[in-house]
Amino acid sequence: MCVAPDPGRVRLRVASRAVLGVGLAVAAAELAGLSLTASITAGLAALLALFTVGDPTVRRQAVTTALLPLAGFPVLALATALHGLPALRDAAWLLVVFAGVYARRWGPRGHALGIFAFMQFFVTQFLHAVPAQLPELYAAVLLALGAASAVRFVAWCIERRVPPPAAPAPLPGTGLARATTRQAFQATVACAVALVAGQLVSPDRWYWAVGTAWWIFVNTASRGETLVRGFRRVVGTVTGIAAGLLIALPLGGAGAPTAVLVAVCVFGIFYTAPLSYSWMMFFVTVMAGLLYGLLGVLHPGLLLLRFQETAVGALGAAVGVALLPVTTHAATNAWIQRAVGSVHACTTAAARRLAGDPAADPASHAAELELLLGRARLSLAPLVHPLSPLRARKARARRVLALLDDCARETRGLAAVAADPDASHDARLVAAAWRVEAAVHALVPPAEAAAGRVEALSPALPPHHPGAEAALHHLHGLERALVDLAGPLRTSPRAPLVPAA
Repeated sequence: MCVAPDPGRVRLRVASRAVLGVGLAVAAAELAGLSLTASITAGLAALLALFTVGDPTVRRQAVTTALLPLAGFPVLALATALHGLPALRDAAWLLVVFAGVYARRWGPRGHALGIFAFMQFFVTQFLHAVPAQLPELYAAVLLALGAASAVRFVAWCIERRVPPPAAPAPLPGTGLARATTRQAFQATVACAVALVAGQLVSPDRWYWAVGTAWWIFVNTASRGETLVRGFRRVVGTVTGIAAGLLIALPLGGAGAPTAVLVAVCVFGIFYTAPLSYSWMMFFVTVMAGLLYGLLGVLHPGLLLLRFQETAVGALGAAVGVALLPVTTHAATNAWIQRAVGSVHACTTAAARRLAGDPAADPASHAAELELLLGRARLSLAPLVHPLSPLRARKARARRVLALLDDCARETRGLAAVAADPDASHDARLVAAAWRVEAAVHALVPPAEAAAGRVEALSPALPPHHPGAEAALHHLHGLERALVDLAGPLRTSPRAPLVPAA
């Protein structure tokens, strides 16, 4: 994990900035004379603001951060008001779950607001907050968001130098065919099962099961992704509990060392989140143990209960995903089709640019392709998991991943060549682009592929420009990869994989 590639040290910078933002939020709450409960609330609010807000531009990030109180404050008030009314509290939380997941259809902003609203309900249960504490909790959240914003947008705005890529739009659909609608029902059922079963395990700490079920459904789109995420959450929690027994328990809530270790956990959460959900959950679990130590309630039995509630939440997620399931095969094919369409768009734009059209921009399509391939890899991950018993599907998924990587490499090279003004005007480019287009249409219906053909580029292209050799090489590589993709994609996912010729 520590030696994983970190281009531009972006993960290192984001994690360091998170420690600074969360630390500043807690310090502001302490300096304002707020209680320990409010200070913990401030720290968690800053962590959420820095972790969940992922809009593609700094301006949109700032707007989403400013909107977080509008989503969180009503939920915070509702949760504290219903603290002594279990039946109404449970029903209200399930409504928040449904609305929070449903909001993901509005992209990164809806995603962030939904998570923040859910976590305000969770924090209320975690801290056993009551209505009398509401003004203090509001003040803590506002201080936290101000501190997080000051660090993120003023003192250390990483995104101004390295803008984060826009997340791919969700898969299309209406009604229950829309992934976000379907997942809203799944997550609500999962949280309902976790809520009931969690209360049977512990009337006091049942909310951990609900939190587990909720987070398993975050950033997943298929049955396989959800189940693998649940497994990784359990693994991360178990290892985090073991570390908590060795680290958090002996500290006994001592202030200074606990604060240092919480900062280490915050860094670990942000640094490992893009790479490993298990490692992220390890740091989350250790941090939770440290916070319980600060509150004076940590003991070995509580850590064991944490594991039991996590297992219950994972079971609830497994039940929820069985309702209106999106199969891994269907989700994977949908993302691959979008990626192939992006390959076509990049090829067409590159050919136009090489033929002398200065308005054509293959680089933007290449960047979009990287995002789509990343989403396709995530969808394929359950099939290539080491514990997957489906050998034929595992081999097929690995072959598809290798070919998608070939497409990405050739597309990056093609975009780079197209940016060179010397590599242009070669009649062979049109013929090669036609063959790529034919390979695309063999995988994706023409209506779904990117629009635009290449035959009308220029009626008098000079032959054999030496600078176009590299472009032709990339086009031929794309053609081979796309033709080879037809094998694993057009045959039954359970059939033995025939090696490429």
